[in-house]
Amino acid sequence: TQSATLLASGLVLIAGGHDGTSRVVASAELYDPSTGKFSPTGSMAQVRGMQSATALADGRVFVLGGVDNSSVSLASAELYDPSTGKFSPTGSIAVGRYSHTATLLSDGGVLITGGVSDSGVDASAVLWRP
Repeated sequence: TQSATLLASGLVLIAGGHDGTSRVVASAELYDPSTGKFSPTGSMAQVRGMQSATALADGRVFVLGGVDNSSVSLASAELYDPSTGKFSPTGSIAVGRYSHTATLLSDGGVLITGGVSDSGVDASAVLWRP
């Protein structure tokens, strides 16, 4: 499953997911709801499916976790900058997870909770700060 994140510009960033087969991809594109058209943007540094993507107050998007093509849960994170159309790596969490929630907090941090890790359901919570 890909992520879809509303950007401040009104465009929607669609990132990762499956390519119609069981293959996970790193590609991303922008959807313009006013025209119904898609346009390419930069690709993520890593393939990801079932990741979270959270719009930050500064306009960037924080993408975390997911699974790769071997169904291994990912601990890495990336930031998408809509002004450049590029993703860049940014830290990681201790245990990879997918199908988790990521909630923007009023202080700019992101609270990551739940999901699934390689060892099963993960009930832990992690705080990421930009």
